[in-house]
Amino acid sequence: MESKKPAPSSETKPMPEQSSSKKIAMLIAFKDFQDQEYFNTKEVLESGGAVITTLSASLGQAVGKYGGEVKIEKKLEELDVKDFDAVVFIGGSGAFNYIDNSKCHQIAKEAAKQDKVLGAICIAPAILAKAGVLREKKATVWTSSLDRSAEKILKENGADYQDDDVVVDGKIVTANGPAAAKKFGQAIATLLK
Repeated sequence: MESKKPAPSSETKPMPEQSSSKKIAMLIAFKDFQDQEYFNTKEVLESGGAVITTLSASLGQAVGKYGGEVKIEKKLEELDVKDFDAVVFIGGSGAFNYIDNSKCHQIAKEAAKQDKVLGAICIAPAILAKAGVLREKKATVWTSSLDRSAEKILKENGADYQDDDVVVDGKIVTANGPAAAKKFGQAIATLLK
């Protein structure tokens, strides 16, 4: 269980913004999220002082494609975007279930509307594309010579597809897979400074 900081009393002045921790919501599939994308991105963000809340479609123990386990204490439905500085969607085969998920689309739209940092890695940029937030934005997504379906989703939804590891357009950060996870985390951290 995570310890909660006491709320400032009326006598205490809140700390200046730059010294407070940035709050990041990371959204993962309950089964078969991409371990490296989640753990490496999280490690980079936490090393910069960010506080991570991990959410999924169900409560309990989420299990990654390679056996990594994450305790989920909040469901996607409970996410209030205004409570976070960034919202990050993690990929993996389980994330295919989120591509047409209306709650995920709503979260992505809210994050963009509220000018939050919005990140997606691997196939997760397809979620952002389907939500309509990548229209006329540069973005990347996971593809292979055998499967270019996620790239097609980006293009069909008005994104300017880039064949790069990490692409930053305004406050939207996209990355193309596990090898780019640390670079993805660093790009998000840079935008949060």
